[in-house]
Parts: sequence; C-alpha cells; structure tokens
Amino acid sequence: MLSEKSTATIRATLPAVGGAIDEITGLFYDKLFAAHPELLRDLFNRGNQAAGEQQRALAGSIAAFAVALIDHPDIRPDTLLGRIAHKHASLGVTRDQYAIVHTHLFAAIAETLGDAVTDEVAAAWDEVYWLMAHALIAIENGLYAEAGTEPGPSLRDHLVVGRRTETDEVVTFLVRPADGSPLPPFRPGQYVSVQVELPDGAHQIRQYSLSGAPADALQFSVRRVTGTPDGEVSGHLHDRVRPGDVLRVSAPFGDVALADGDGPVLLASAGIGCAPLITMLGALAGQRSKRRVTVVHADRSRRDHAFHAELGRLVAELPDAEAHVWYEHPEGDWPAGRTGLADLSGVRVDPGTTAYLCGPLPFLRATRTRLLELGVPAADIHYEVFGPDLWLGRDESPAG
Repeated sequence: MLSEKSTATIRATLPAVGGAIDEITGLFYDKLFAAHPELLRDLFNRGNQAAGEQQRALAGSIAAFAVALIDHPDIRPDTLLGRIAHKHASLGVTRDQYAIVHTHLFAAIAETLGDAVTDEVAAAWDEVYWLMAHALIAIENGLYAEAGTEPGPSLRDHLVVGRRTETDEVVTFLVRPADGSPLPPFRPGQYVSVQVELPDGAHQIRQYSLSGAPADALQFSVRRVTGTPDGEVSGHLHDRVRPGDVLRVSAPFGDVALADGDGPVLLASAGIGCAPLITMLGALAGQRSKRRVTVVHADRSRRDHAFHAELGRLVAELPDAEAHVWYEHPEGDWPAGRTGLADLSGVRVDPGTTAYLCGPLPFLRATRTRLLELGVPAADIHYEVFGPDLWLGRDESPAG
C-alpha cells in the first residue's frame, strides 16, 4: 500500500509524469543499453526496441500501476502484475536487475523533468517503483518455484525432433530436452521462451505459444514476422532450424491458461492467435468435456489458417461445440456472412461464459467490447497478445 504522503504526491504529479512518460522511457532505455549493451544483445527484443513498442508497454504498465495504487489502494492489481511476472520469469529476470532498472529509470525521470523532481517527488515515485518491483519479485519467485527452477534463466538445450509446415508463414517445431530429462508440465494456453544465436553473435529470445500437447515433445508454432523490421528470430527459425538442431528453450509460463470448470467456454482468435487456443481446445477434447464450447476464428484466407483441419476434428470430438470462422479473402464457395472481419452478432454466448482471446489488438478490442455488451463480466474475459502488451492495464478492473 502506498503511504498517505506519497499518495498525495503521486496524485499531484501523475499528469506531468504521464505526459512525459514516453520521453522518460525512451531516455531510460538509451541509458540502460549504454551502460549494459549485453541486455539489448541477449535479453531485450531488438525488433520491439526499434519499433518503440517496448517503450510504450513499459510506460503503460508504470502509469497503470500508479493509477491502481491511487484509485484502489487496498487491492493489488494482479492482472497487471501477473502478466508482467510471467513474461519476466520466461526471460529469467532476477532481483538484482530491478536495481539496475531503478538506477537508469530515475536518472531519466530527473533529466526529463528537471527541477520538478524535488526530493519529495523522487521519494514518492521511488516508493511506487519498489512496491511494484517487490510485488513482481515475489510473484516471479513463486513462478520459478512452481516450474521447479531457481530464480533466473530456465533456458536449457532442446533437440529439435520435428518440424511441420502449417501455412506459408507458420511452422511448428517439436523439441525435447537434450539431456533426456522429463518434459516440463504446462497449462493449455502457456508459452515458452526460445533463444537463438543470430549471425552477429546476439542471443535473442522470443516467446512462442505451445500449440499442442504431444506426449513426447514440446510443440510450439512460429509465424514469420515481416515488416519494418522483419522478425530476425522468426526468420532464423524458418530459414535455418531443422530436426537435429539444438535450441535453448525455457520452462513454460503464461498467465492466460485454460481454467478448470464446467461452465461455457468461448475461444476467440485471429491469425496465429489460434496457436494457444487450439491447445485449449485439444485439452477439452482430451477430457471429453461436456462443456459448451464456442470457437471463433478470423483469418485472411483458408490457406493462411493454421490448424484448420485440427480445429474441425477437435470440434467434432466434443459433444457440445461449434466453430465460426471468417476469412477476409475467401476462396471458392464461402458464405457471405462469414466473409470479412469476425462479427459476434450471430454467435451464441451463454450466461456464465469464460472467454479466452488471442490475436492482434484491434481484434482483441472489438471482441472484448462485444462480449462486455453481451453481458460477459470483464473478470471472465482473458486475453493474450503477442509482443509487448500495449493494452496492459487499460480498461481492466484491479482484480482482472
């Protein structure tokens, strides 16, 4: 809980800090990487840094946490903290790195805001930072313990034992621990971090959703990222990695995972967002679940739709399930009502539904808004977005 004195100071200075937060975080990363270039080379996503996405995500999380402390002082914002903690644990973030971040973040705040940063202001924001840091450290230590690893990187050598092309842009890899140790347990919907060595010697890490649950391997799927810049890790995996190669893979993490229960479930995805949700659907089919299951998926075309055949097979195996698929550019005889963007207007959403969403932000926003209009409580709508979560903390209740 934030002290009374600091609460007043944060409330008074939040507009100024919030207005300058993009400048502050940009300067922070400049300072951090100047002092610790190895972090950009071997830990942070260089593509997200170049695009500015990581800076915006950090700014959003800090602002959201400060607002939560002021508006809901007796409730810890676990949705916000859990999302960050799972990502940190997958990367192997440790307690000592929070001190490094603190040094350069507060230097950036002081340089950006100048004389406005009095001793009182600095102390109040210092309190906010360490409340957030200590909460994250505690959650991350719990996640490490749950995964059976010590705090720090859980990356281990894994042998690539299979590779399967799903679409022109999506490839699935199957890997096993190279030392022959058992596969780690995971919950449907979680992801692993994958580290590769690039031609310039950098060891870059990306997160990829587990897209199935074969008995003898971890399975994850990778969409080739194209744009400005192209995805250097996805491109490396597509172009260079074959069965027999070795990848560094972490224990599974991720806060958006299929929960037990007997109520209705809605799985809504767009593009490669179907990867974690097909694992959830597979788990329900494996349990011979009698739950009402509704699957919604949107894609560019049939040939771009990864796991299309598996989706049909799994839905057919469940006694009370149906799928609704939209294509922007359908081929052949395709219903006009299923052409274009996904539209939940004609989709049955029963009372008590728990929804899991995965895809790009516009899809998440539109789908979540429609589900709220249909009466699904915000706490029962869970989402996963690939890359930095630029939506983190927005339009969320403190309890999730």
